[in-house]
Amino acid sequence: MTMADFDWKARFGPIIDELEKDGLEHWATQLQQQLTHRFEDRPHGDLDRWQAALDQLPGLTQVDAQLDQSAVTLTSRQPLTVAQREQLELGLRGLMPWRKGPFDFFGTYIDTEWHSDWKWDRVSPYLSDLSGRRILDVGCGSGYHCWRMLGEGAGRVIGIDPGLLFLFQFFSVKDYLGDVPIDLLPVRMEDLPADLETFDTTFSMGVLYHRRSPLDHLLELKGTLRRGGELVLETLVVEGPEGFSLMPEDRYGQMRNVWFLPSCDTLLRWLERTGFRNARVVDVTPTTTDEQRSTDWMRFNSLQDFLDPNDPSKTVEGYPGPLRATVIAEKP
Repeated sequence: MTMADFDWKARFGPIIDELEKDGLEHWATQLQQQLTHRFEDRPHGDLDRWQAALDQLPGLTQVDAQLDQSAVTLTSRQPLTVAQREQLELGLRGLMPWRKGPFDFFGTYIDTEWHSDWKWDRVSPYLSDLSGRRILDVGCGSGYHCWRMLGEGAGRVIGIDPGLLFLFQFFSVKDYLGDVPIDLLPVRMEDLPADLETFDTTFSMGVLYHRRSPLDHLLELKGTLRRGGELVLETLVVEGPEGFSLMPEDRYGQMRNVWFLPSCDTLLRWLERTGFRNARVVDVTPTTTDEQRSTDWMRFNSLQDFLDPNDPSKTVEGYPGPLRATVIAEKP
């Protein structure tokens, strides 16, 4: 097997064509250049392995999807044979580790590291009706929340995440469903054209604290939205007054790329200063080892290894344990 087995032009050609038809030719041209660089100029060394895992999945017709329940669930109108179930398990295991989910492939349940369904249950009651909306999900991982958005009636969903393993996990679902209005692009937020102003709702969940300049991230997010569009922002926060923000000395929960953890009042001020209106905190919830943990589908260290064993309310570095806030705001 060679790198040529991953045909990125066939994979992404339809969305490039769609962007051009929607009057977003500048984005389509830029995206094509970025994908050429990613897959031809500097191809990832594991591409062939992930493609082989994807190819291992059994070909099935008459597949249905349930996208409005905790596990993104695929079912077949014809029972799988023993050989097909073995193929399925082998292919899905080849795409480990599975971090965001859960998923259920024809009765094979993938218990992912994160109970991403818990986050969705916390966020979804506060969203504007997603029916028919054009949605961007920044830092979407394997696309679990993108599928849940589609299950809520979204008209078009585009997720972005630079992780290529996430991309192949996304393909493992989409390949069974065919022509559905959802895509995952392996790019970063800063790879999008500025001021697209095309999305009705933009999600950024679990991204802000990874950015050296959180205000620039908020401005980038605002630029993706049409006037009156809705931002759904979920991030790590700390308790404290307005103006307070924690910047870790080095690592936070063993993560090096954590920069700013604001208080909720500070976060609201950031949103106000970057031009959003009606920003409100709709949920604040501690992350526990029930929500994020090692499983048979993600066998590496997880939250339990990142907390102080003698005081699980703190990280191993002595900082306050993970507390996540969800804020919703509008673009004027």
